[in-house]
Amino acid sequence: MPSTTLDPVDPLGLESLLTDTERAVRDTVRHYLADKVEPHIAGWFEQGELPALADLARDFGELGLLGMHLDGYGCAGMSALAYGVACRELEACDSGLRSFVSVQGSLAMFAIHRFGSEEQKDQWLPRMAAGQAIGCFGLTEPDHGSDPSSMRTRARREGGDWILDGRKTWITNGSVAAVAVVWARTDDGIRGFVVPTDTPGFSAPEIKHKMSLRASVTSELVLDSVRLPVSAALPRAQGVSAPLTCLNEARYGIVWGVTGAARSAWRTAADYAARREQFGKPLAAFQLTQQKLVDMALELHKATMTAMRLADLKDSADGVHPAQISLGKLNNVREALEICRTARTILGANGISLEFPVIRHMNNLESVLTYEGTSEMHTLALGQALTGHAAFR
Repeated sequence: MPSTTLDPVDPLGLESLLTDTERAVRDTVRHYLADKVEPHIAGWFEQGELPALADLARDFGELGLLGMHLDGYGCAGMSALAYGVACRELEACDSGLRSFVSVQGSLAMFAIHRFGSEEQKDQWLPRMAAGQAIGCFGLTEPDHGSDPSSMRTRARREGGDWILDGRKTWITNGSVAAVAVVWARTDDGIRGFVVPTDTPGFSAPEIKHKMSLRASVTSELVLDSVRLPVSAALPRAQGVSAPLTCLNEARYGIVWGVTGAARSAWRTAADYAARREQFGKPLAAFQLTQQKLVDMALELHKATMTAMRLADLKDSADGVHPAQISLGKLNNVREALEICRTARTILGANGISLEFPVIRHMNNLESVLTYEGTSEMHTLALGQALTGHAAFR
């Protein structure tokens, strides 16, 4: 006979694979969010705002969450698994929180850390790690999302300066950022630029009327003859592979984050099914409801195992292949969204109420499904990796 009791939330005992440090990260983030954010997040979502972002940024900085997987410059230098566990807890609260941390650490900070000069790193990374300066990442354009190589934003030399003109859209943190990493076409190919947002000609109007990621700041970036010194260019970023490398870093956080949203939806559905009675017994006692809960648990734990495997690969000497990240992003987001949709059916009409987190997670995941690579793009990336044939064009 087994000597232990099966944990319904963790039937495979995956949490036992975490180190003491990783469990400490999990518990610290979980307790902070339960105390400071969860009582307010449904209201913020309903209002379509994140009013406490400046305070959250500083708190996240104190917790070591910003650029936590980077080394030096005030960053925590933690393992890929520790970072993934943090992303899971953040998205279990709300995808907007994980998006903020991902854009700050895995896009804006990572771009400066990987491709920037020492001057750029010293100027920005310590403040960004502390949450004193918020960053954003300007790649997507109104007419070019999945095909960044066709971007229209242009950077041209004028004397000893760069002049940037163009527009970016769907930019998380844009209107609250102190610095933007902006990608533009030059005569020598695509380059990245570190743009202080108080530079004349730069503006970031906020995007409103979203039905997803409502507790998140989303903006356009408008660059109207923005003049920058030559030192603003990221010296080691040449070609479209540079921003794609950054996106790959952020996608890893998504692979983990969506398991948090799925876990939240599963727990909510299981608790609801245990309490809600119909026809004289709890919903959880009906076979069809049990099938839903079991199928949800199966996909959640397969997704978690996928995320854990990618963490091992990411921290290994050989690293992780971009197609492996595509596999994780494609599978985990798709299954997390299905888990949330199934949880909604268990809650019935209550499933659309913000008194429960399910519809909020479900709406948020509709954005996560398409940002940082649509399902179609990740399918084609995997198709090329598996067959050797590119089918993008």
